[in-house]
Amino acid sequence: MSSPHSVPPPWARRGPAAPPPGGARAEMPPEVRARRRARARRRGIALLALAVGGLAIVATTSNAVVTGSAPLPAPAPAPTPLPTASSSAMSVPRPASMPVPRAHAAAWAPVLRGTVARTTPRGAAIARVARRTPESTTNLLEIVDRRRDAAGRLWARVRLAVLPNGTRGWVPRTALGAITTVRTHLYVDLSARTATLMRGDRMLLRAPVGVGRPGSATPTGRFYIRSRLTTYSSPTYGPVAFGTSARSADLTDWPAGGYIGIHGTDRPDLLPGAVSHGCIRMRNADVERLAALMPVGSPVTVRS
Repeated sequence: MSSPHSVPPPWARRGPAAPPPGGARAEMPPEVRARRRARARRRGIALLALAVGGLAIVATTSNAVVTGSAPLPAPAPAPTPLPTASSSAMSVPRPASMPVPRAHAAAWAPVLRGTVARTTPRGAAIARVARRTPESTTNLLEIVDRRRDAAGRLWARVRLAVLPNGTRGWVPRTALGAITTVRTHLYVDLSARTATLMRGDRMLLRAPVGVGRPGSATPTGRFYIRSRLTTYSSPTYGPVAFGTSARSADLTDWPAGGYIGIHGTDRPDLLPGAVSHGCIRMRNADVERLAALMPVGSPVTVRS
């Protein structure tokens, strides 16, 4: 009879195994089950971490594909605004259509094309204005005012070299060239028979002169220098002569006739005196000094 201890338990016999009473979990020692549960928890935590990391990698890759670059950094803080300037560092003046003469100054412009002087802008005609003077020099006009008409067209009011002396008229600004200002002014005193050139308040020259004799008096009024001439070969007019805008109703000794000139002479012994046909004569040395100091366009005032 064999020992009861040599007989294997039922679940150790060959053939289909039957589960032990109470199941395998009931037969595991408590410490084994605790270790298994701990390992399971650790595996679960590791799997969860791997899943979260995989999702982050997928999200980053998707963002790079969509934007074509790495994720944008956080925006930089806004810069501190600069203080507003009180005024511009460079000021460009608005262009003026015509300079306004200063005190003791006058403005003139050459005639670019023949035109008609009128009583008012677009008013009645007074006289034709040519490009050239009778001496074949460029015609100049002294400008005394300006105005725009109803259509916005700019006009200039000018002194005219016509009778009666002192006539003014309006011409289109487009008929004139660039404006030039001068500060010299020649004063002729018929009674004292002197010519005095001023620049502002400073006297530059004073000289004795010959003026018109009775019957061909030198006209009085405000005029201007229209031309400077050095081409006359006759010693009667000296080395240099000036044409003015003054006109005489009588015949003058000016070559073009009717205009008052300022020129030298071959008879200085007659100066000062009323010796001319209306022109203003000067000694040759004096008229040369005048030519060096007085530009064209200068005003001329003749007083009785």
